[in-house]
Amino acid sequence: MYSVLRSGCPVLLCTVMLCAQTAPPKEVRAEGMPPRATPADYQAHKDVGDITIAAEFTGHFVSTPDKMLTTEDWVVVEVALFGRAGARLQLSPDQFSLRINGRKNPIASEPSVRVNSNLRDPDWQAPEQQAAKQSKTSIGGTGANQESGPPPPVHIPLELQRSMAEKALKASLEEGDRALPQAGLLYFRYGAKTKGIHSIELIYNGPAGQATIELQPVG
Repeated sequence: MYSVLRSGCPVLLCTVMLCAQTAPPKEVRAEGMPPRATPADYQAHKDVGDITIAAEFTGHFVSTPDKMLTTEDWVVVEVALFGRAGARLQLSPDQFSLRINGRKNPIASEPSVRVNSNLRDPDWQAPEQQAAKQSKTSIGGTGANQESGPPPPVHIPLELQRSMAEKALKASLEEGDRALPQAGLLYFRYGAKTKGIHSIELIYNGPAGQATIELQPVG
């Protein structure tokens, strides 16, 4: 028993430590996003019972209210749920899945913590990348030799990782019995380029009923 645990422990321990390092503080929780004025302000919308589900596919962009982030291995859908005055609904990201290019098995929504290590800030550039870029453009530099080699490893500061994780979590669709309207981000694992997506459908299966919403692919 000990030998089995010992052989598998380093990888598991590293994974746990990485998640703990990049996770936002415990007091931070999903808050969702401000819903737009009407369902028509999203790419697509559909009535399900007494509510309307609206959604927009943003591809590999994590469009939070505070900052636009990116992720190579995940795609994002901004979803919103509208109802009559005083309406409430039990919400959870687990109620949503994504069908890409008509595949038989849709992709399940996953919590933002899974995305943390893959988040990037497009406005931030690692010092290693800046140095390599300056070397290539400097007169008499060794840029030609560096260009033929592998790119320098990128080391994202821990504080930046935590900040991005916090933004992604706070923008996630809030769970629980909520007053409508509510909006937030959903995350789906998909590492291919979005230009290869020809059709995309957001599938809802929850207390309000079932629905399939056709979304617009992005280039």
